[in-house]
Amino acid sequence: MVNLIIDGKKIQAKEGTTILEAAKQNGINIPTLCFLKDLNEIGACRVCIAEVEGVEKCVPSCHTQVIEGMVVHTNSKKVRETREVNLKLILSQHNFHCATCIRNGNCKLQNLARDFNIDENPYDIKYEEKEWDKTFPLIRDFTKCIKCMRCVQVCDKVQSLSVWDVVNTGSKTSVNVRENKKITNVNCSYCGQCIVNCPVGALHERDDIKKVLNALDDKDKITIVQVAPAVRSAYGEGLGLPREKATEKRLAGILKSIGFNYVFDTVFAADMTIMEEGSEFLTRLDDIRKTGLPMFTSCCPGWLRFIKSEFPDMVPRLSSAKSPQGMFGALTKSYYAEILGVSKDKIFNVSVMPCLAKKDEATLDNYGDIDAVLTTRELNRLLLSTMVNPADIEETEFDTPLGIGTGAGVIFGVTGGVMEAALRSAYFLVNKKNPDADSFKDIRGLDGYRVGSFDFGNGVVVKVAVVHSLSNARKIINNILLGKEKYDFVEVMACPGGCINGGGQVIDLEGGDLAARSGVLYGLDKVNNLRFSHENPEVIACYNKYLGHPLSEKSHHLLHRDHVKEMKEKAVK
Repeated sequence: MVNLIIDGKKIQAKEGTTILEAAKQNGINIPTLCFLKDLNEIGACRVCIAEVEGVEKCVPSCHTQVIEGMVVHTNSKKVRETREVNLKLILSQHNFHCATCIRNGNCKLQNLARDFNIDENPYDIKYEEKEWDKTFPLIRDFTKCIKCMRCVQVCDKVQSLSVWDVVNTGSKTSVNVRENKKITNVNCSYCGQCIVNCPVGALHERDDIKKVLNALDDKDKITIVQVAPAVRSAYGEGLGLPREKATEKRLAGILKSIGFNYVFDTVFAADMTIMEEGSEFLTRLDDIRKTGLPMFTSCCPGWLRFIKSEFPDMVPRLSSAKSPQGMFGALTKSYYAEILGVSKDKIFNVSVMPCLAKKDEATLDNYGDIDAVLTTRELNRLLLSTMVNPADIEETEFDTPLGIGTGAGVIFGVTGGVMEAALRSAYFLVNKKNPDADSFKDIRGLDGYRVGSFDFGNGVVVKVAVVHSLSNARKIINNILLGKEKYDFVEVMACPGGCINGGGQVIDLEGGDLAARSGVLYGLDKVNNLRFSHENPEVIACYNKYLGHPLSEKSHHLLHRDHVKEMKEKAVK
């Protein structure tokens, strides 16, 4: 242990600890801007500086380690004045038209400027301006980039894609797509993790709110909206609703109140996905054992983009099942259109998703079934623009017959949830009886790489793996290809923690409490009267009345994809 003094307080800290961490451990707050623990500790912004007695210049506390006898001042006149100068220099290269910024009210730089009482800037204002395709799902605003490097580090270290990089030199140094390429010419997964880790408004999703409002105003359109499981874990954070008030039924009521004709729960389609994907897994089990290669889940579009660009030879190992969003879109414009007695062209399908890549999936993969995708953040901005007070809206049931969901479908939103839901129903398909609903909880948790083996009886033992973040996806595929690991079924989610931390979720400047968000979904599963996808009465009715059975010809046509064929067709184009 090292003895030191911070702001007159005698403390001890483990050798190798930074000043920032030692201060935090002792209740002393040091402001940060570019800092991301274990990812971006480079002191680029110089906001976290501290004064160390005996050292001429202030030092960045995020990567300066404590030493025996060190005396540190975190709020001296020298520190305050230096921080203020540093912030003004950052602001001089930043478009600070905050009132029209998508991050207004949720921006670290804006908060720091307020906290340091900066009301004028003596430096010349000059920021970078470059063109960007505004139709792209991910938007970069060069005028707002503060070169903090957070996007670079997250994409490199967490997602292993290195889309962003420092480009040019000297006064022209900037952050852009690596090698100054176009975003369409690199293997971006559209996961959106660069957005949720950007401290300002330099990165954001394409805004589709006006497109949705136009549909709501069109009396010739039947507007249908589906809400993904993970949205209910976070939407209240952006609206000031406590968790006990931010229920899925209140959200259903809110969406009804702003004019949607029908409000459904994507959890229904998650249950449908389990029926198709679980059945597919069992039919492919002999091939899996023969080849030694697993079946991978196919719910996450960011993961799909990753495997298709980074490991194209592994694409045949993907489940052919569409994502819940895709299945819901297909069923509303076929099964539900027939129930309503209308042409599918009259239906305008909106998805509320925690995910940026869902925008791309709707454009490219759903064959016109999904007309618009709103992220959780867009949902909140839409609600604010309609002057709705969410707390005053009464809870409302989702519409039927596509509105009932099971606990198994709810946990799709957290890493491991798809696997657990699939195992529950796969066990039933093998044994014709349900397991205990919590039999597979060993694969729960927020560790990035988890494995398990489950005995179904009847000679069926299933070895599974669950990974989240694309660096772990890369690791597990490489291990499988090298013969180091062997699994039957693998779940991959692109975003750390799964959809609860998707690139479209509410941005928490302090990093977000993923355990709390996952707790919401597991809690909803626990109290649900239905915890198995195969017991969803509306799913059963859909098969009886329309699809026939899982993997039927009609199911294949509506609810499945041929990934290999799609890749070949895209290559030809």
